Amino acid sequence: MTTHPFLSFGRLAFVTATLCLLTACASMTSVPPGTPVQQVLAQFGQASYTCTNRDGSERMIWSQQPYGQYAWGTNVNATGNIEGIVPILTDEHFDVLSSGSWTPDQVRCEFGRPAIIDTVGLPSSREIVWSYRYKQSHVWNSLMYVHFGTDGQTVTRFYPGPDPMYDRNDMRIPF
Repeated sequence: MTTHPFLSFGRLAFVTATLCLLTACASMTSVPPGTPVQQVLAQFGQASYTCTNRDGSERMIWSQQPYGQYAWGTNVNATGNIEGIVPILTDEHFDVLSSGSWTPDQVRCEFGRPAIIDTVGLPSSREIVWSYRYKQSHVWNSLMYVHFGTDGQTVTRFYPGPDPMYDRNDMRIPF
């Protein structure tokens, strides 16, 4: 008896997991604005990160970082209702960093905890860089690099790059 290649257990598990992930994404973003936050918490569980926005409202983030590529965020108004849940690890949402000056606390409150915190540069001009895993253009396995400059206090630049975690041609030689 031959097994059809599309019916193998591994492929079936992959398709099932993918459909579950896509369903969760669609379900979370389909929660209408004005929904009580307690109802959202009952349906999706506790947020992975909460903070206070610049305007004093509460912000909640459900994130798959450090290894996942998706996160969703919402703001909670004074009456305890959400403004709407939106995907936040997208090219479009990262563009908010181009307006105004952003501190590390404000970036964390907007996007959640980064996947990686690192430093780059020469010893005399080290910069702190936060990296968020995401799907660039909703397709490419990428990291969004957010630089905080040599003082580490404000965002100086941000840009996407390939995520080495998904590099199949990693030719490192262990020593």
